[in-house]
Amino acid sequence: MGSIRGRRDYGSILLGAAGESGLKQRLRIQTLLTSSIVVSNLVGAIIAIALSSVGIPEPSVFQPELWWVNFLAVPLYVVAAFVIGIGWGTIVVVRDLQWAIRDRRPTERDARRARRAPWRLVSIQAVLWTGAVIMFTLCYGILDPDLIPKTIFVIGLSGVVVVAVSYLLIEFSLRPVAADLISAGYGWRKRSGVRSRSVVSWLVGSAIPVTGILLVVLFGAFRDETSKVDMFVGVAVLAVTALATGLILTVLTSLSVIGPIRSVRMALRRVQSGELDDVEVVVYDGTELGDLQAGFNLMVGGLREREHVRDLFGRHVGREVAEAALTSDPELGGSERVVAAVFVDVIGSTTLAAERSPTEVVKILNRFFGVIVGAVEENKGLVNKFEGDAVLAVFGAPIALSDCATAALAAARTIAVRLAQDVPEVRAGIGVSHGTVVAGNVGAIQRFEYTVIGDAVNESARLSELAKRDPRRPLASGRAVEAAGGDERDHWRRAETVTLRGRTEGTVVYEYADLDDADASPQMADGAAGVGDAPVNSRRGR
Repeated sequence: MGSIRGRRDYGSILLGAAGESGLKQRLRIQTLLTSSIVVSNLVGAIIAIALSSVGIPEPSVFQPELWWVNFLAVPLYVVAAFVIGIGWGTIVVVRDLQWAIRDRRPTERDARRARRAPWRLVSIQAVLWTGAVIMFTLCYGILDPDLIPKTIFVIGLSGVVVVAVSYLLIEFSLRPVAADLISAGYGWRKRSGVRSRSVVSWLVGSAIPVTGILLVVLFGAFRDETSKVDMFVGVAVLAVTALATGLILTVLTSLSVIGPIRSVRMALRRVQSGELDDVEVVVYDGTELGDLQAGFNLMVGGLREREHVRDLFGRHVGREVAEAALTSDPELGGSERVVAAVFVDVIGSTTLAAERSPTEVVKILNRFFGVIVGAVEENKGLVNKFEGDAVLAVFGAPIALSDCATAALAAARTIAVRLAQDVPEVRAGIGVSHGTVVAGNVGAIQRFEYTVIGDAVNESARLSELAKRDPRRPLASGRAVEAAGGDERDHWRRAETVTLRGRTEGTVVYEYADLDDADASPQMADGAAGVGDAPVNSRRGR
């Protein structure tokens, strides 16, 4: 499966590329998870220290009788909490993500456990900080009951910040796991994640600190010991805390939104530049943003399928016919157009089929047709039909050409030379004509094809029969040569006037003249139609 391979498949260079080995990806995820827990707890510890010492200085936690709490109980609990949190979290991750560790496809049970992994890790942080609230409140409150509300507020606010930050960081770290689950057909989350992220950011970054400011003002109003300076400092520290936590959460939330949008934008640029085959976004978000990523992949898949159908359609009916059909509402009928027709017919096809296996015949014919298609397209013509072992090419329809006769004659010459060089097993008669035809869709409304009907087409077919006498020399009608440009006319010379089979009037025939005189003697090719089948009356002339 193709994707936007690079270092930002999951929206960040820290998460690596989607094509990384399983071991390397597991080590990366475990490192990020551990770092997420450490960083979020450090943020909480800094907030707790700032609030308890500066933000809400009274009542003070630095009383002499509280030394054992500040220098024994708190450090021991913090160290124990770090060790327990990291160890417990590692056990949870290893247990819930066994399928990812063993690099196997997840089951429904694996998917449920993996979806719960972020919440389990966050719950561990919540439990540890709840324990800190209870323990520190008891330790400080036993000696100074006035510290109880301060301790509950400071530790509780810090714990809430830790839980919010750790959830966003853990969710970020587990994006590769979410991508694997989503690609396996399991959703990552059912609720509106974008809305919940925004609400959490507002709640932790604004609502709780503002509530703290109100409490500081309330305590200051009812405590005589609290001075205006203390109240100002407390409000200022809480305001700075609100700004800092709000900034952190806003950045983390915005990154979780920007990542999926950036991946879609980068893929969209590649589609706009014409790339479709290997463009696919890694879907790693379980919210509405993940729906956007998946929707983009569906859109690109539809475009890829459409281009594939367009390509096949063009190969079957011709690029120009396909484009005309796709850009307009096709209908039965046609219009008169002045075109040049080139008809190429294999000599001795019956003998070829009798002497070779069907597989060999098909291979030879495909090489034969390849030469013709290449020469026709080089001269802006349309291969209109493959008729068994014959080909009809049209110049001037459906796309008009200013000099269709010159293009057809040049293509005929090129075909004659290349067939002799590239497909020596096959010889063919080549006829060129020019005139007015009806070009359009013929058939029934349920099934029709683009074709050209007119005397010029019939004349080119009859000339190809006559050209089988000497397949090295394509033959052209006088009308075709006279309609061509001067430079092209120099390659042709008048050979004879012939009444072709099925016609009542003579046709002036020109032949390709650029051959050595030693090779110029007419030869009847094996399997060619007898001269009596083609010309009823022949008058040689120059």
